[in-house]
Amino acid sequence: MDKNTEDFYERLKEELRTTSNWPSIYLYKFIVPTDTSKIIAVEEAFNNMGAVINTVQSKTGKFTSVSVNVNMESPEHVVEKYQEVSTIEGIISL
Repeated sequence: MDKNTEDFYERLKEELRTTSNWPSIYLYKFIVPTDTSKIIAVEEAFNNMGAVINTVQSKTGKFTSVSVNVNMESPEHVVEKYQEVSTIEGIISL
């Protein structure tokens, strides 16, 4: 992981620590190329966590927005999930 990415995740953890009480519901938002296997990969990352997942295709159909509302234990767990899904080709975390 490069230094900028590490710094980003550290800032995110600190912000989450100061703005939320944990455990807490967290909303992840991702954009993925419209490819069933990529959408399923995002959904599987949150499997068995009681997540509420919504998908919306872009007007052109090239991309799909994936929103995941899930109860997370801590800022560290939030960042771990971001890192886990970052391996999905073409994913953008918002």
